[in-house]
Amino acid sequence: MATKNVTSKGVEISERVVAINRVSKVVKGGKRFKFSVLVVVGDNDHQVGMGLGKAREISEAVRKGIEKAKKNLVDLRKVGNTIPHPVIANFGAARVMLKPAAPGTGVIAGAVVRAIMELGGVKDVLTKVIGRTSNPINVAYATLEAVKALRTPDEILRLRGKDRKEA
Repeated sequence: MATKNVTSKGVEISERVVAINRVSKVVKGGKRFKFSVLVVVGDNDHQVGMGLGKAREISEAVRKGIEKAKKNLVDLRKVGNTIPHPVIANFGAARVMLKPAAPGTGVIAGAVVRAIMELGGVKDVLTKVIGRTSNPINVAYATLEAVKALRTPDEILRLRGKDRKEA
């Protein structure tokens, strides 16, 4: 369920609903249901974000999730169509491993990690959720932690105070 809309900066953003969770609260008259929706947004080039929207109706929860995800966009650093180096990140009990892949491999990932990688513009990557959880929210947060930890070779050289010729 991916749709496109244009932000104020003129960038076209795609969004994808990754998980819908129905939460119930028992009250005097019966049960009250609310929905928690995990939404991933990205520009299919190098920016990706994730938001969690909660409301009584799914459509309202999705709208809130999209708003939060747009505020939490992070840069996904790439080398060609893949990521620059292997990385492992944790969030709660979730542990996610991302590895660069050869051209033509495709996105080998579960639903949550696949949505983040595809909306971030990555075409070739190998991933694995190693942790003791299949909670999509924690897996999404762990994937974003891994994305934030990525560094391109040029960034690493700049941080070390060297240029291309020295390396």
